Amino acid sequence: MSDEVSDDEPSDDDNDNEEPQPQQEQSPKPTTFSEEDEETPRKKQKSLSSFTSQAPETIPPENTVLETIPPTLPATAASTATKKQKKKNNVWTKSTSRKGKKKSKSNGNHATSEDTVLITPIPRFPDKTDDTPDMNICLSKVYKAEKVELSDDRLSASSSKGYRMVRATRGVVEGAWYFEIRVLKLGETGHSRLGWSTEKGDLQAPVGYDSNSFAYRDIDGSKVHKALREKYGEEGYVEGDVIGCYISLPEGGLYVPKPPLLVWYKGQRYACAADGKEDPPKIVPGSEISFFKNGVCQGVAFKDLCGGRYYPAASMYSLPNQPNCMVKFNFGPDFEFFPEDFEGRPIPKHMIELPYHGFDNRVENGVSAEKKH
Repeated sequence: MSDEVSDDEPSDDDNDNEEPQPQQEQSPKPTTFSEEDEETPRKKQKSLSSFTSQAPETIPPENTVLETIPPTLPATAASTATKKQKKKNNVWTKSTSRKGKKKSKSNGNHATSEDTVLITPIPRFPDKTDDTPDMNICLSKVYKAEKVELSDDRLSASSSKGYRMVRATRGVVEGAWYFEIRVLKLGETGHSRLGWSTEKGDLQAPVGYDSNSFAYRDIDGSKVHKALREKYGEEGYVEGDVIGCYISLPEGGLYVPKPPLLVWYKGQRYACAADGKEDPPKIVPGSEISFFKNGVCQGVAFKDLCGGRYYPAASMYSLPNQPNCMVKFNFGPDFEFFPEDFEGRPIPKHMIELPYHGFDNRVENGVSAEKKH
């Protein structure tokens, strides 16, 4: 007991000033009190350091004005940093790849929009022909349907399979022109349509099937354009009749659309255009197409024609196992029924006088189209 009292006395003297509470309540644990007493200063030092970091909560507002600002700034900065990190994480994972693709597409489209050139395939090339400067106008072996048969002199045409077209090697752009067609054979089931067609006329269809051809029909003498038949003339024509085809294009050369620019791409020719659109057709003032039967005018069939090159054309039809329907062209100068009176119309020239016009297409990849053929 003496040893314990001697050990506790210095501890009691040290704690008289700090804790005035009586020793009887704490006497059961004298040893534990001294151990806590020894360790409390260390804990208090640590708490003082933490106390300084928590100073804005305990120190009066006058002293915390400067101290409260720094901790708030890192808090906002930390929140923004976390947001940026979230954004960055999103950017690096998915959104960047999508945005990158969008940007690349937009950049690519912008680049191609400046250098875009549209090309369209053409089934039969305008620079392809079987005409030469030494030849006279005749029926073309190139611009005809496959089932249409030509004579050796290339002035007669016949067909028994389908209603197909053949046109001449040369066409007119301006002025008044005339040619004749004699109906050699129709038979019991044969029919024909005779007239004019532009270079865009569908060869696998009869004359007058689309907007690029104009026909005079044997049945009831109707006229046909855009596949629409209208009453024309007194009556139709039969075998042995001679149909005169007249066209007038006053100053038609001023209304001809620009020829397409042909380019060579991957072994084929294409029509090239900067915007992919063709010039709208221009109507030739005072233009008309009229037909004559055995020298008698049947009236004006079509007027206000669009500018372009018009070729003599014909289409024949007969049922299978029947004789071919056949017609013969006469481009002059010895016509059978050249009209004596054109009723105020310009006197036409003979189609035989039409010179070889060649090709007026633009150069093709730096090489003229005429040189290639």
